[in-house]
Amino acid sequence: MQGKKNIIGLMGGIASGKSTVAAELAKLGCAVIDADVIAKQFLLDEEIKKQLRQKFGDDVFDERGQIDRKKFAKKVFTCRQTVELVNSIIHPPVLRKVEQLIEAYQLQPDIRAIVLDIPLLVESGWEKRCDKLIFIDCCEPIRLKRAEKRGVFDVNELKKREIFQISLDNKRKIANYIVENNDLSELIKQIGNIFPALLS
Repeated sequence: MQGKKNIIGLMGGIASGKSTVAAELAKLGCAVIDADVIAKQFLLDEEIKKQLRQKFGDDVFDERGQIDRKKFAKKVFTCRQTVELVNSIIHPPVLRKVEQLIEAYQLQPDIRAIVLDIPLLVESGWEKRCDKLIFIDCCEPIRLKRAEKRGVFDVNELKKREIFQISLDNKRKIANYIVENNDLSELIKQIGNIFPALLS
């Protein structure tokens, strides 16, 4: 729509570097909406914790009564049903907050575009909300190394989680732009090259 800032959606495999791309776009004047950060905030919400406790039991909580993300993930990523159950609890409030932030950023004249860093962008149908889609391509050994370095998970965990996501090939096909994130300096160049088109 006329006068509206473009919404840019980021897609890619786990540990492909969506946050790195988002950070580079932020340096170029974009507002970044990080759904992971928002979701972590909602995991502190007492009503959401109550729902998760009812569905998954006390053993996914630590001694302080907060969700133990590692234990929680191990319990959730066992079958499609549990993944969908968690998404049905967490996604609605997160996506409502995302919408509120989009509306707020649209009114700020100094922001050049709005970047959505949403892990399940396509799975939740939010790619339809985007004006431009970027796929971050990264070879699996590098993704795995990054995931392990962050202490997130090993190759089995990575593959287990990606089973519940739309395939990378399908995400690549719907992207307007593809950037490779195997080398940071090259990635920065690629973002600089496509940035004018992202705003148009």
